[in-house]
Amino acid sequence: MRILVCVKEVLDPDAVNNYALAGRLEIGADGKSLTQTTIPRLMNGFDEQALEAALRLRDAGAECRIGVVSVGPDPATMLKHAAALGADEIAAVPMEDPSPDYHVVAALLAAYVRSSGGADLVLCGRQASDDDQGVVPALICEALGMPLVTNARAVEQVNAAFRITRVTPDGDEVVEVSGPAVVTVSNELGEPRYPTAAKKIAARRMKPESVAPGGLSLADEDLQPRVVAQRQFVPTVQGSCEFIQGETPAELSEALVARLRQDGLIQ
Repeated sequence: MRILVCVKEVLDPDAVNNYALAGRLEIGADGKSLTQTTIPRLMNGFDEQALEAALRLRDAGAECRIGVVSVGPDPATMLKHAAALGADEIAAVPMEDPSPDYHVVAALLAAYVRSSGGADLVLCGRQASDDDQGVVPALICEALGMPLVTNARAVEQVNAAFRITRVTPDGDEVVEVSGPAVVTVSNELGEPRYPTAAKKIAARRMKPESVAPGGLSLADEDLQPRVVAQRQFVPTVQGSCEFIQGETPAELSEALVARLRQDGLIQ
């Protein structure tokens, strides 16, 4: 069985938030890109949990080969991190455009799946931390003609099928799907593992396979973005915090209820 995990390199969201809260997040002259060069880049958190789901399948006894693929300018460092975590193969589809739209990304990823021998299971994070759209997995499954199961908190192999525990607003939902399939993984899966020092050292010698977009048998229109960013800006964040005064929990609760009634939030 071959499991392919699609990952994206993003700016560290914690660092971006810290810059924004400090008023130091700046947009460049093009009006669309950040000027800070000190913000580290790393694997999208949801994608790292998708890789963790693949590794847990192998830990549970599934005989599988785990591949990781990314579309981007230079994801080598991130892909070597994936190798240190346990990926058997890593591949990059380099793009000169640092931020291709999700249609282009999905077309490239689906074409890579086809050209590299297919996959029994394609795992993706439920969304990316930079744009929060979550569109790419659906476009991949449409291009490959595979079923899609979203928001997985657990992925298990049951004979020739996969049992997926989904997170829904009404509680967990358990479904089974026959492979090949695309599954998006949510943060409810739990914390991903950390690579050991020995695996980090070994991963340094692992060179990602580079697959040029021109070699994926895509039409020119497939590589043309349909959604183009026009402007990005840092919103003004305003907020205030009021501390409720009281000596005991009972006094605090009474003061809180009184304030909520005063503001008309409760009666």
